[in-house]
Amino acid sequence: MQTNAREGLTTRSLVALAILNFFLADARDGLGPFLDGFLATRGWSPMTLGIVATLGGVLGMVATPLFGAWVDTSKRKRTLIVIPVVLVTAAALWTLASPGNASVFGGQSATAIVGAVIGPALMGLTLGLVGQRRFSRQVSRNEFWNHLGNVASLVAIYLATSLFGMAGIVWMMVFSAAAAIAAVLAIDPHAIDNDVARGLAHDDGAPGPSGYSVLVGSKGLVLLALVLMIFHFGNAPISRLIAQDFSIQLGTPFRTTAITTGVSQLSMIVMALAAPFLIRRFGLATVFMIALLALPIRGAIAGSTGAFAVIFPVQILDGIGAGLIGIATPIAAERILSGTGRFNVGLAAVMTVQGIGASLSNVVAGWLTNLGGYGLAYWVHGGVAALAVAAFLVGQKSIAPPAENETARDAEALATP
Repeated sequence: MQTNAREGLTTRSLVALAILNFFLADARDGLGPFLDGFLATRGWSPMTLGIVATLGGVLGMVATPLFGAWVDTSKRKRTLIVIPVVLVTAAALWTLASPGNASVFGGQSATAIVGAVIGPALMGLTLGLVGQRRFSRQVSRNEFWNHLGNVASLVAIYLATSLFGMAGIVWMMVFSAAAAIAAVLAIDPHAIDNDVARGLAHDDGAPGPSGYSVLVGSKGLVLLALVLMIFHFGNAPISRLIAQDFSIQLGTPFRTTAITTGVSQLSMIVMALAAPFLIRRFGLATVFMIALLALPIRGAIAGSTGAFAVIFPVQILDGIGAGLIGIATPIAAERILSGTGRFNVGLAAVMTVQGIGASLSNVVAGWLTNLGGYGLAYWVHGGVAALAVAAFLVGQKSIAPPAENETARDAEALATP
């Protein structure tokens, strides 16, 4: 089955997958990083914004494992991307049109719930298209096009707001959503091997376990989820706080956020290009360590000065840390769960646990900011990374196992006199 899928894979589907990732960067998150800056300039406090982000995170966290199981069993993975894109865009436009309690809390809740299916669906679609051997490289390519799309979107938003104001944002969002949907529909559904998309080596007909059962039953997956929960608790709120801080200082939320986010996205593009070489040359565990060590440095630099120039090293380090983690996580999950047929539900369970850290961090960051200013929040959240590094060192062999071809190569080297 896998061989047939690989033979049937067309250039059109791979090009469409690249275009999908390019436009999905803007279509999957609605207002995304712009929401905090937009609302901060309209009088919303850091604590309230933290509650908004936490609510969305909790709802997405609850929905993600359910959607992961849905992706595993569904043969309509393209549909599982199209519908969320439409709903997320509609919620974002509602928030822009009327930024009150109902639209902000309601819109972000809807975005979190329906947006939770896009990640597992995209990973499942990618694995089903290219297969296990090419999955690692294709994840890096997906991330490259995703971050390139983010940069293009940020430049377009900067220009659109400068020339047309809020109307420019509206038309940008509609265009991005339409382009993402067209790209999804251009992918040949017959080229997607749905068994491979689940990470299935064989099917004995038994009912599959739930996401939490998969998580609890795998030491590597438990440790991976724990490390990511700690990492995202530390890292998740820093970019949000920077967007709030400098949007208030400069009074230009969309343009300020475009600059701060653009720096991190350019860094992530470099990481997406470098990741295949780094993984092949130094191993997946080394890539995880580089990503985890970037966070405490990031927090220390951000907490040391309030000058606008600080965004450049801070956001470059965000690109290194979050960029490499975003590539390494699905690769690690695929290796841990290889042959189980539960890749999507297992990855979704990991994303749920990491969502706990990200969600709790938003309220804590808001409280710390009210207590001692943005600098205190940067120091505390950056310092949390030490725990993530320690947890990874304890379980790195289980978290980042070698690929099958690496294991075979090492065994051959040991057998050679």
